[in-house]
Amino acid sequence: MRSLTWLASAAILAVVVSGCAAWEDASRLPGQRRAIGRLGAGFIDPAAPPAPESTIRPKPGSWDAVRPPRGYRVVLLTAGDDPATMTLVKGVKQWAAAEHVRLEIVAATKPDTHVDGIVAAMERAPDLVICAGTALVDALALVTASHLNQQFLVVGAQLPEPTVNVTAAVWPGASSRGERLLDPKVSFEPELFTRRADAAIRAGVASVLHDITGIVISLD
Repeated sequence: MRSLTWLASAAILAVVVSGCAAWEDASRLPGQRRAIGRLGAGFIDPAAPPAPESTIRPKPGSWDAVRPPRGYRVVLLTAGDDPATMTLVKGVKQWAAAEHVRLEIVAATKPDTHVDGIVAAMERAPDLVICAGTALVDALALVTASHLNQQFLVVGAQLPEPTVNVTAAVWPGASSRGERLLDPKVSFEPELFTRRADAAIRAGVASVLHDITGIVISLD
């Protein structure tokens, strides 16, 4: 862990949400990180697993039976205060509370701290880093390929060329490949966005828990 002084200079705000101030590494027993429940029919074709960087379109609800294991640890990395990003942040918090996930938030408050935010998230050594905010895409593309041991889930956006440790969950109107590639014609509909974000979070985590990573999960 780097010093608190370094974190302050990077203008990163880290907030412990779950009430647990530190990870308990001693609790990480073999097999503890296995998913509870199985993916349903239609998530993927078991006879033809998806290739890296490919896109799958799972059957709605095929991920509903999957839950994270006890003690699952997530860092939510977020950037931006636009309505879409804030909806994603709220959705991850609600999912974590419902599933008893240990959640910590790292907020990269300025564009020049996005890389530092990713580093700060990885330093917490979580089971998964969930990323919310299209502004993070370019920085993620720069950093994640050099840290294949850390799993990332990007919700509502995708990397142009993801590596095996970066999974994306997207839907129509929320599939940007970078901050400069946003579609200005796409309008934000809060209720629809919230429903799709919730499904994307659950489908994405279910995929990661079953080691189906490095792909794009496209939801209708």
